[in-house]
Amino acid sequence: MRRSNRFRSRHGGRAFADGATPIARRAFLGTGGVSLGRIALACLLSRETAAEVPQERSRDALVAPRAPHFAPRAKRVIYLFMAGGPSQLELFDYKPKLAELEGKPLPPSVIKGQRYAFIQPDAAVLGPRFRFRRCGESGALLSEVLPHLAEVVDDIAIVRSVHTDLFNHAPAQLLINTGRGIPGRPSLGAWLSYGIGSEADDLPAFVVLKSGGSLSGGAALWGSGFLPSIHQGVPFRSRGAPILHVENPPGIDRTIQRETLELVRGLNERQAALFADPEIQTRIAAYEMAFRMQMRAPELMDFAQETRATLEMYGADPSKPQAAFANNCLLARRLAERGVRFIQVYHAGWDHHSNVQGGVAAQARQTDRACAALIRDLKQRGLLEETLVVWGGEFGRTPMVESSAALGRKLGRDHHPQAFTMWFAGGGIRPGVTYGATDELGFHVVEGAAHVHDVQATILHCLGIDHRRLTFRDRGLDVRLTGVEEHHPIRAILA
Repeated sequence: MRRSNRFRSRHGGRAFADGATPIARRAFLGTGGVSLGRIALACLLSRETAAEVPQERSRDALVAPRAPHFAPRAKRVIYLFMAGGPSQLELFDYKPKLAELEGKPLPPSVIKGQRYAFIQPDAAVLGPRFRFRRCGESGALLSEVLPHLAEVVDDIAIVRSVHTDLFNHAPAQLLINTGRGIPGRPSLGAWLSYGIGSEADDLPAFVVLKSGGSLSGGAALWGSGFLPSIHQGVPFRSRGAPILHVENPPGIDRTIQRETLELVRGLNERQAALFADPEIQTRIAAYEMAFRMQMRAPELMDFAQETRATLEMYGADPSKPQAAFANNCLLARRLAERGVRFIQVYHAGWDHHSNVQGGVAAQARQTDRACAALIRDLKQRGLLEETLVVWGGEFGRTPMVESSAALGRKLGRDHHPQAFTMWFAGGGIRPGVTYGATDELGFHVVEGAAHVHDVQATILHCLGIDHRRLTFRDRGLDVRLTGVEEHHPIRAILA
């Protein structure tokens, strides 16, 4: 597979640079520019006698902005990941036929060869639990539990024909986030950080925000895999200090911290010159980023800068844990303004094996208002045209009911990888489009099938990246996010 030079791995596979020898004990203990003596001196400096703080370093070269393959429509991504598998049948994909068949099994021809996590394929049909209506000038069909999204529906593109290969949460979440259903592969945000870098001087290229509970895929969802670890996502909290333990301890001011970092950096740079280990450069960049974030983080988290109207539009309130998703959406907009390349907003709680009606309604109350506010806010600030917003989970829900007295479940839906819905908005996306279709039972895709790798290719395309050319040499292979199979961006929703 041929790669553009711009996207080749920047690190060799050798453990040592040519002609290098391990650092000598005498050099480490000596009186040169980086010695134990100087470290001790830095620790003894008082804030009264310390010199002026040196000018802070600019963005690290490992995540500096780089030109994409072609002119991008978007500069950044806000990905609203609804973990658990939202029921498309209660939100976006209205199927009146299911109401007619409720209580009856699906035809054997439909369910033949299918596997599910918790139900038998011949389980009875469960009809839609909510009313749907046409919304906006586009006439998109939306559930009654999405009144706020209905107000901005002409700004989004709905894809009702997404499908995946896996039907359990952890592997399916890993597949759509990293391209493989097993841990250890770079996440989408890590690929973007590696490929086109960041526009933020004092914030990470890839930030992770979480609410609603735990994630089945764990931290591997935002990991860097075999890429240098500088590209992994950095989890932020939605209130208080975004990252714990970034503040200086008592007695250490910014001057002595800067001088100490300079000494540690000198040691690391000497090691980097001796050993061709990219993780040394990552360590240097991490220290520098933490230093710069001490200045930026308090301002970033200060929602007092926002108007009351903006806070109410999102439903944001840093003092209320139940507003965590709304707070994260507002924080995502603030991160986008500051040049962060990829902002992943995870919200768990969509796994409704029982009482799908009550569960979806509750999750919609937590998320609908803030999702619509994010679109509206980005648009009125002139940011939507250069910000790609993505909404979706790891799979959908079955047309059949899940009920189990042993598990205390009734009127729920099981995992359904064959068809689910996602929506997109912003840079590179045609607004007011509904694309793809499923059969009258909402079971199989019958028009415009879009694999999760096609979704990934679409996101990369909007940022000017050909998914086939974004590769990294790992153990002798040129690996890419979208795998070796033939996949394509979803052209019908591209502007």
